[in-house]
Amino acid sequence: MRLRSLTMLACCVFVAPLACREQPAGVPDGGPVAAGDAGEAPASIPDVVTFTLSEQLLDAGTQGVAVGGSERPVIEPTQGLELRTDLGLRNHRVRLFDEAGRAMVSDDEATDSDAGFVYKIALPEPLKAGHKYTLVVDAQTGATMTDAAGRHVPDQRFEFLVAGEKEKPAPAPKKEKPSRRHRRH
Repeated sequence: MRLRSLTMLACCVFVAPLACREQPAGVPDGGPVAAGDAGEAPASIPDVVTFTLSEQLLDAGTQGVAVGGSERPVIEPTQGLELRTDLGLRNHRVRLFDEAGRAMVSDDEATDSDAGFVYKIALPEPLKAGHKYTLVVDAQTGATMTDAAGRHVPDQRFEFLVAGEKEKPAPAPKKEKPSRRHRRH
């Protein structure tokens, strides 16, 4: 149910602006494309790159994570994240940071094509409950990354919180006070 409502929200956010675009003159809505137009770029290339984040649940299922809203989404403790795009990316890197800004150790697998980009992050242990994490997609070299159509894509930051309460740190062991030696006169 939650995944279906997230999917509907994503469709409304990303598809509604596309439906409002003006059609070029001489091309009827939904009409056939003239044979002379065959050399042009396919109309199926989206105007913007859409990022989709999923978490790998501990029972081997997956669940979508709503990103891009005003609130930070809450996910279950997981050892796997998956980032997908609907267009390929060039000159990019993907990193996961903890709340202290340290890069997380992970075993990553990337698949990139003009049709899309899939980046899987496998963590050695589940993310810690109650902690905040940030997934960053930015340019590897230079100022910007580009999509498969050659358009500039702004850096992306996906922040989320792991469900549960933070584990309280163990109290530090008490130091024994050195015994005072009494001076004898």
